[in-house]
Amino acid sequence: MPVPLDVEGLVGQATEGSPRAVARLISLVEDAHPQLREVARALVPHTGRAQLVGLTGPPGVGKSTTTSMLISALRAQGKRVGVLAIDPSSPFSGGALLGDRVRMAEHATDGGVFIRSMATRGHLGGLSWATPQAVRVLDAAGFDIVLIETVGVGQSEVDVVRLADTTVVLLAPGMGDGIQAAKAGVLEIADVFVVNKADRDGADTTVRELKQMIAMSRREVPGHSWRQPILRTVAARGEGAAEVTGALAEHREWLDSRGELHRRRATRAAGEIEAIALHALRTELGDLHGGDLLAELADQVVRGGLDPYAAADRLTHNLRG
Repeated sequence: MPVPLDVEGLVGQATEGSPRAVARLISLVEDAHPQLREVARALVPHTGRAQLVGLTGPPGVGKSTTTSMLISALRAQGKRVGVLAIDPSSPFSGGALLGDRVRMAEHATDGGVFIRSMATRGHLGGLSWATPQAVRVLDAAGFDIVLIETVGVGQSEVDVVRLADTTVVLLAPGMGDGIQAAKAGVLEIADVFVVNKADRDGADTTVRELKQMIAMSRREVPGHSWRQPILRTVAARGEGAAEVTGALAEHREWLDSRGELHRRRATRAAGEIEAIALHALRTELGDLHGGDLLAELADQVVRGGLDPYAAADRLTHNLRG
């Protein structure tokens, strides 16, 4: 039996800025530690202050370079920055293939920055299943902005919008049909568009196509709609950082003034509650696989003595006790 953790002490250290405590808490989340419920309960009073920013887009647009550029710009403003880089899982270890030291080494010694690579572990939508709880750890630890950089898998990354207050969609010139391919999923979730590598040929065309798509399929938000800006950056040279951070601040102000921030966070909380409840139910159903009831019900359905809906009713009745 594992030695019980001093959860209150660990959370206290994290809220006081200990990077080691923050890292330990995120590891507990990733490993689904038996005291995870206690951890979540201890974090709640310290959360709700950080701005959550998702960065997503097709492969090759420079998401990690853009993330690094934004870290530098935000640190220059005196803000503490947490980063979760969601990476493909190693098929052997289940760990993240890409390490934060490789991707953003220049920030490794900055005490105002915390970077963590997390593995998707097969989870669809570009996000690790543990990401919501890891975001809560960074929020509780007092980071002003949490950047969530997702796996470059195209339009399935729309899951990022469920976690972010502000979603930044990155594109780059020379992608061919990249915008058309992404249109059905990623583009609709954007609060801010960034055309990175804007010094390349085709940047004007990419911006023009974006403007046309926004005009044709603009989202309607109750009240005054937010008009998604299209910004140009050359992240490798730090160009455009001020414009992007300015747009993030402007969007946060808009969210606050319209009540949209609370609505988005309430929707996010509802999804998280539902996911936890469904996981608990699946666990109970999995336990039944080891018993006789499910096998008996399946046998009755195959023999024609029971329809699957009636069998499901009996199964759920049994779960309710």
